[in-house]
Amino acid sequence: MRYLMTFSYNGSKYNGYQKQPGNLKTIQGEIENALTYINGGKTVEIFSSGRTDKKVHALGQTAHFDLDMDISLEKLKRAINSNISDDIHVIKIEQVNNDFHARYDAISKKYVYSLNMGEFNPLEKDFVYQLCRNLDVNLMKKGISYFIGKHNFKLFVGGDTKKTNYEREIFDAFIEQEGDILSFTFIGDGFMQYQIRNMVGTLVKVGQRKIKPEQIKDMFDGNGKNLIYCADGCGLRLVEVRYR
Repeated sequence: MRYLMTFSYNGSKYNGYQKQPGNLKTIQGEIENALTYINGGKTVEIFSSGRTDKKVHALGQTAHFDLDMDISLEKLKRAINSNISDDIHVIKIEQVNNDFHARYDAISKKYVYSLNMGEFNPLEKDFVYQLCRNLDVNLMKKGISYFIGKHNFKLFVGGDTKKTNYEREIFDAFIEQEGDILSFTFIGDGFMQYQIRNMVGTLVKVGQRKIKPEQIKDMFDGNGKNLIYCADGCGLRLVEVRYR
């Protein structure tokens, strides 16, 4: 049977979501170890909606896996949570069709990035980027509007140089401010490695008046890679994955 799992995690102490060589500690590795143990030692592999980078968090990550054993959804959820670190928590498990795929059947993803413009806060440093300097928020709000729509985001992608298609659609993007904390929300059909962190970093440069908001439009044509700055991973979290 195939299951869809919704789960959250604190990525501060992990080397990203995806399994890596050398027995590095990853979110995927922790969950697969737990499922393999529950499955009597028979390997279970999970397939997520997408991977997150080192230090990035999730409130609503999803993954599917196959498991052939007689166990209720609630008991399976409790069994996984009992055998993984408390940095990770399974929120919900559902049975799905055998042709369901957590990545390819997703229709949208929502990410939020948090940034502190005020005094350094050691209690929030793992979850809110401590920039600790004033920014022109109105300019940034103008800048973020240029990301909405279907664009070529090649300049905003790092790491994977083998892609042939860098076009993605962002359905909505906006900034909210509460005191010194800025929250950048991006909702789109999918995001590539470092894409959101590079978009936020570029908006920070806009807020510092180092570049104009309108220059973001030129970046979709491949101009201005030297203007892009990658924001720290700690401020980013995957909030929700939606399916049909």
